[in-house]
Amino acid sequence: MSDWNPQLYRQFEDERTRPAAELLARVPLEAPRRVVDLGCGPGNSTELLVRRFPAARVVGIDTSESMLASARARLPGTEFAWGDIATWAPASAAEAPDLVYANAALQWVGDHLSLVPRLFAALAPGGVLAVQMPDNRAEPSHRHMREAAGMAPWAASIGDVNALRTGILPLADYYDLLAPHAVRVDVWHTVYQHPMASAQAIVEWVSGTGLKPFVDRLPPDLRPGYLAEYTRRIDAAYPVRADGRRLLAFPRMFLVAQRAA
Repeated sequence: MSDWNPQLYRQFEDERTRPAAELLARVPLEAPRRVVDLGCGPGNSTELLVRRFPAARVVGIDTSESMLASARARLPGTEFAWGDIATWAPASAAEAPDLVYANAALQWVGDHLSLVPRLFAALAPGGVLAVQMPDNRAEPSHRHMREAAGMAPWAASIGDVNALRTGILPLADYYDLLAPHAVRVDVWHTVYQHPMASAQAIVEWVSGTGLKPFVDRLPPDLRPGYLAEYTRRIDAAYPVRADGRRLLAFPRMFLVAQRAA
């Protein structure tokens, strides 16, 4: 898959940062010493962490060099490093973080049955794992990606649509994974309703995230047709509201778990 586009991601930064702020608001820490932002992207979530915990050593981790460059330009005094969430671990027990924060990142990583307990176990005593993930596979915005991708002439290039994004677990399963090992677990589900200017604006939103793996698999000559079909479907799925806008329903799940001190 080609590298991520920070400019496209930031086009809807206010909407993307809102759940990041709401996740952070539920983190029950006063003065953590070490904070890791897994999947930091262009640094919008990292900035929230730096502002709330100014005395902490905050490190942003991402696999995208373009996102890391954007984050470094945004927060030149903050540490950012390349790292893969699937294999990330603190360098030593002495470096165990007090907060592992992952906003809209773990949905790109596989095997949550082992990943989430491993991240929780990497925490320092009393540390917190805070995770937010989109839960929108059943929404029209994502269902129509898959349906259009199964049509000719795009199906041959895109292949198995179910392999393009990691499956996430039901919310209660994350609770069950963490509750036996945590002193507290807080899980919740929110469906945001984002007013969007047009069907094209919805397409632009998902082009920076969920739609990208589909488009990346297509040769350049097939991309316009696929995007046109997808846009047609989005236009039909999200009717015009009273003010001329479209409401994009965006479900997200949240979990905050704390280790014993």
